[in-house]
Amino acid sequence: MRFRLFQASAFATSVFSGNPAAVVPLDCFLADGVLQSIARENNLAETAFLVPEGGEYRVRWFTPTTEVPLCGHATLASAAVVMERLEPHRDRVIFHSASGPLTVIRSDERYVMDFPARPSAPIPAPLGLIEALGAVPADVAVDPHNYLAMLESEQVVRELAPDVAAIGRLNRSGVIVTARANSVYDFVSRYFAPAKGIAEDSVTGGAHCALVPYWAARLGKTTFHAFQASQRGGELVCRLVGNRVELEGACVFYLEREVEI
Repeated sequence: MRFRLFQASAFATSVFSGNPAAVVPLDCFLADGVLQSIARENNLAETAFLVPEGGEYRVRWFTPTTEVPLCGHATLASAAVVMERLEPHRDRVIFHSASGPLTVIRSDERYVMDFPARPSAPIPAPLGLIEALGAVPADVAVDPHNYLAMLESEQVVRELAPDVAAIGRLNRSGVIVTARANSVYDFVSRYFAPAKGIAEDSVTGGAHCALVPYWAARLGKTTFHAFQASQRGGELVCRLVGNRVELEGACVFYLEREVEI
């Protein structure tokens, strides 16, 4: 069995930055165990599998250890594969997913993704969070997927060295840390998700589905220039549109190859 595999860096304008994702176009989805094995072999934060359906696509996302219900950067990479390699005449694609239909529009050299917002609710810091982070949050919120911790400053976010194993023992898939930026950005963030097999994700669309409504309520605006301050780093333009979030970024191809299993 042979099929194509693409690797591209999402939310990046040059290689070796942004968040790398693998994209595997298929005629039909293979058995779950095979999909998981391919994702494990790729050893990237996410592998997206695409199957055409009535002029649109079905998409599933796998980390090296599990399937996830939503992934921003691998959706952006999938859109680049569809609109730059598979069907270069297109400037719009809809991906049907576990999180509903996700529309991506090509805008010059960038892509704009339409995702569901993830509103969060304020809570006291849960047991173990402060110890896991090694920092005391100024504010903590939660949604069904992640804890969100606002820290004192951009510097604290950038220099944070959390106990990743302890984060993995919390009762959420991951922890988003964020702070108001003191630079050209509105806010910065990082995302830790060891429970999903990702110690730290490089640039995370799903996290920004929570960050955008969170910062909209605090800053009184709906458009943001955001930076995820991982080692690779990545920039996003984000907009809150009702109960949806638009995430805009560029994508750079790194390799194209053929897989045989």
